[in-house]
Amino acid sequence: MTATAKARLKSQARVLKALAHPTRLFIVEELSRGERCVCELTEMIGVEMPTVSRHLSLLKNVGIIEDEKRGTQVFYRLMTPCVMKFLGCLGGVEASFRK
Repeated sequence: MTATAKARLKSQARVLKALAHPTRLFIVEELSRGERCVCELTEMIGVEMPTVSRHLSLLKNVGIIEDEKRGTQVFYRLMTPCVMKFLGCLGGVEASFRK
């Protein structure tokens, strides 16, 4: 394996690892419908705000989402909508596996 391929695959693995949690998948799906503030996501998920913030930070650090501060609130939006195609593909894999 070349150094370039190794670096690319390592980066892709980081993205997959960031997606590998049901709460983060929920956040990505929700943000695909439009931007949300942390307070909305916290209410939807039903956990404490620091927990939601940690999930958001992981997704932001790999480039899946971005944030924008407006006054005292922080709003998040999906930065790479193509991730939804990947999640759709996962649904196909899961359906195929169940057969």
